[in-house]
Amino acid sequence: MTIKRMDSSNRMSKIVIHNDTIYLCGQVAEDATKGIKEQTETMLSRVNTLLEQAGSDRKHILSTTIYIKSMELFPEMNEVWDNWVLEGCAPARACVEASMAREELLVEISVIAAVRK
Repeated sequence: MTIKRMDSSNRMSKIVIHNDTIYLCGQVAEDATKGIKEQTETMLSRVNTLLEQAGSDRKHILSTTIYIKSMELFPEMNEVWDNWVLEGCAPARACVEASMAREELLVEISVIAAVRK
């Protein structure tokens, strides 16, 4: 059993790889002063970057959990999400309304993916 941790601090690792499964820590927007669409776009861009670092891509995402500050933002977040998910590659997904670590954050995502072979 092999566990590889990447970009680690005392608190967390941005990427953990166990066997052929990749776990990403929660990802948020690059600029939390923006609206939900922009926050979702930059959050998903960060996911793309981390998956590439880990040897995967969005085709190999198995599961996501999306945390959204208010379900009133759900349709706009989904609009960005629907354009980002590749046809035929939709992961299992949950979306829950949640309090955020910082007041200005509107959305956060946690991702589990398979290593690209």
